[in-house]
Amino acid sequence: MSDIFASPFFGITISILAFFIGLEIQKRTKIALCNPLLLAIILVIVFLKIFGISYDDYNEGGAIINMFLAPATACLAVSIYTKRRILKESWLPILVGCTVGCLASMGSVLVMCHLFGLDEAMTASLTPKSVTTAIAISVAESHGGIAPVTVVAVLITGILGSIIAPFMIRLLRIKNPVEVGIAIGACSHAVGTSKAIEIGETEGAMSGLAIGVCGIITVVFSMFL
Repeated sequence: MSDIFASPFFGITISILAFFIGLEIQKRTKIALCNPLLLAIILVIVFLKIFGISYDDYNEGGAIINMFLAPATACLAVSIYTKRRILKESWLPILVGCTVGCLASMGSVLVMCHLFGLDEAMTASLTPKSVTTAIAISVAESHGGIAPVTVVAVLITGILGSIIAPFMIRLLRIKNPVEVGIAIGACSHAVGTSKAIEIGETEGAMSGLAIGVCGIITVVFSMFL
């Protein structure tokens, strides 16, 4: 039995099943808090605790999933290319929106870390929280950050963004699909984009575009930190 738990296929299978269950719960309940990724994380933790399985055994498969983060991030170029017409027509507001979003995200983290007296490692780990995981990890590690902390910060940011975004859109009465998509993608990366896709096709495409643009801007900004 221990050989099964130590197999990479165990971690991969558990991750996929947990996410599938989370997806089904979200579809049936339609509750924003029932985010599939959040539910999958909770299910995996509960499963490992109940059966006494170590994280190292589970991560044999998790590490393989992480290996695909970089190629998946590179594929964001496809979303930018497919929406190049909109990018050409609205390049200035898109660029300004993404830049302001990155400044607000990174600036608020720096201020809060300073107020709470967090050290440089924690600050570096939390600063790139609003970009996709592969980019966030690279930025954090290049400044002495802690990769696991960055991953958790990115996940929490994305999940909160996907939950709060629909409410904020209604509250602020935002009607333009480009504005909606850019706002979601700039603050809650891929997890938020999944919610943007549910809202509308253009919103999803613009959110995907914002992920790529904000990733580039964040890397540039991090060079001056």
